[in-house]
Amino acid sequence: MSTPAKRRPGPDIYLYGMIVYSTIHRLAADYPEADGYGEIEETHVVPGGETGNSALVLARLGHRVKVGGPYLGTQTRIGVTSFLRQHGIDCSGLHYDASFEGVRDLVLVGGKTRTVFGRFAAYFRGPKRWSAPDESAIAAARIVGLDPFFGAESERVAECCAAIGRPYVTIDCPPDSRLHRAAAATVVSNEFLRSHFPRTEVWKLLRKYARESRGLVVFTFGGREILYARGDGAIGRVRPNKVVVKSTLGAGDTFRAGVIHGVLQGMDDRSIVQFAAATAAAVCRRFPFALDPPGLQEITLLAKGPTDRATS
Repeated sequence: MSTPAKRRPGPDIYLYGMIVYSTIHRLAADYPEADGYGEIEETHVVPGGETGNSALVLARLGHRVKVGGPYLGTQTRIGVTSFLRQHGIDCSGLHYDASFEGVRDLVLVGGKTRTVFGRFAAYFRGPKRWSAPDESAIAAARIVGLDPFFGAESERVAECCAAIGRPYVTIDCPPDSRLHRAAAATVVSNEFLRSHFPRTEVWKLLRKYARESRGLVVFTFGGREILYARGDGAIGRVRPNKVVVKSTLGAGDTFRAGVIHGVLQGMDDRSIVQFAAATAAAVCRRFPFALDPPGLQEITLLAKGPTDRATS
């Protein structure tokens, strides 16, 4: 009689990056014009942010996830940790600072749009209120998700991964950055492209990114066609899934979660992008998705929908 294989100790996935405590108002109609009025239909207070949202999806997919990033504060400690722990997420790497409220934002969802109000500029200008990366968790994990927002600490994650050969997936960083060059995959959003490379042709920029790294590079454009490439290979194109959208909040963050899952499962590049697109689409079906993260069966079925073709 065979003995079941024992799971390795520690997390499958270590995520280092932004976790916020979000107050989300869904409006009954589109976002109002200036001096207008908007009726609030429902309100939820849930964890979010690039790492918070990714953690929820990856945990729902059955992975053991550990998170690290901003210090928790007086207004976020209980809400964030209790919610994430209910989903089996290891919050032991999150530190508490009683001298501030914590990282929060306010989101208004109206129609097909969402508007975020926060104090992130002030947060990053102020005292450093984020933890050093957990190097033991990096070593124990099979893959790492890395946000670029924490300067030297984010670079330290990339250095640790490179030193031990641990793959990591990152987002929205320049093509010549340390974070991108050593990444197993980099996801770059349309928002980042518009703000940092407004006059550069997208195709040329994707080529530059691809040649600066051995990893997969993915450019996302909301509901428009996704582009991806690796090295000097052909540029691939994937059409996002068509779904009934309740809210796009968290779609970009969870696209990265889909890429992490795909890399971890050893999928080919096309399948990774299709799975990530399906993950984001499944999230768009929900409001707020944190209360009901999509599972593997739903995402896998959706992943069969997009079409893909390669161009030179």
